[in-house]
Amino acid sequence: MSSEPYDVIIAGAGLVGATFALAAAQGGLKVVVVDPQPFDAQLAPTFDGRSTAIAFSTFRMLDALGVGAALRPHACRMDRILVTDGRRPGAASRAPSSAFLRFDADEIGDRTNGEPLGYMVENRRIRSALAEAVTAAGIEVRAPASVSGVEVGPGRAIVTLPDGATLEAPLVVGAEGRGSPVRRAAGIDTLGWGYGQSGVVATVALGRDHGNVAHEYFLPDGPFAILPLTEQRASLVWTESTRRAEALKTASDAAFHAHLMRRFGDFLDEVAVVGPRFVYPLSLQLAEALTAPRIALVGDAAHGVHPVAGQGLNMGLKDVAALAEVLVEAARLGEDIGVETVLERYARWRRFDNVALAAGFDGFVRLFSNDLPPVRLARDVGIAVVNRIAPLRRAFMHEAGGATGDLPRLLRGEAL
Repeated sequence: MSSEPYDVIIAGAGLVGATFALAAAQGGLKVVVVDPQPFDAQLAPTFDGRSTAIAFSTFRMLDALGVGAALRPHACRMDRILVTDGRRPGAASRAPSSAFLRFDADEIGDRTNGEPLGYMVENRRIRSALAEAVTAAGIEVRAPASVSGVEVGPGRAIVTLPDGATLEAPLVVGAEGRGSPVRRAAGIDTLGWGYGQSGVVATVALGRDHGNVAHEYFLPDGPFAILPLTEQRASLVWTESTRRAEALKTASDAAFHAHLMRRFGDFLDEVAVVGPRFVYPLSLQLAEALTAPRIALVGDAAHGVHPVAGQGLNMGLKDVAALAEVLVEAARLGEDIGVETVLERYARWRRFDNVALAAGFDGFVRLFSNDLPPVRLARDVGIAVVNRIAPLRRAFMHEAGGATGDLPRLLRGEAL
């Protein structure tokens, strides 16, 4: 058994797990991170091909953890988001219609100190910055290693690794994603369903400047997002039926490019696909509980949502900020950080927000991923109403920026 006096064992060294490690360590907790991938893999240039929309409140958190400076050269501001409902690409670039919705950061600039609505950053850049920060902070990482078992006893939890080694701490945090072994070991069930859709992800070079504008274009098979990146590039997140997405995945580069230009060429303007493309199946998955005896879940281990609003990572990092604050305050008061009364504070803080957002995204997908005339009419009227009511539009922007509700200190840009 390890003789190290750990406070928290973190399963998962991905974006959420590494961020939680930094937050907990900043608050004075001694943590150890366990991950099945070699830690150097976090620096791989094409680790998963994805880019992430980081809300402005989440970027404040990364600044507070000392990661923001490394990310800023690779972060592209999203100053406007244009949402269009239709059958044909390019409508978002023309005059507003009844099915057009525009969000502009300038509208809420007086309350955000001129911050954009969010930042687009390639996941590989975030992983690299977090890995460097974890190393610089002296946080112990056991990798490659995985959690083979979790045993909970009075005052402690014991994690067993594949080589038979064990780690002991008052608390284990599951941050390993949707297939979380920690969640399974805790006996926490999940509920959810698939959408019969997959996300086709590719990075493209554009023939013209994107102007820091993000486009969300709703088509009958699902949304198509054109998200601005640095160096006049964009991340395409293209939702298709699973059958069509798999066909696009295996298509030749020429066939993929031809299909892309046939559907979106007028809007994308001389687009060139850069690097590989990826396909990810889309589903909803919610853990029935966020905590169990001496166990807490964060990120996709607790909730996996449709990427329609780009809020998956932001939800996970809200979990991180809330859990870290609860644990650090409990430790400073001399409490056992793994007891039910402490963990319930975290669950109570995040439970409603997670369920409400997941339900909202699910309803949004179902509303827009069809072409029934009565439904199209209803949603177009709704979009038009929101677009014409400035206070409602600003409320949506504050919610998307993660700046509403009872914010943890990290999301306000304050260190623990």
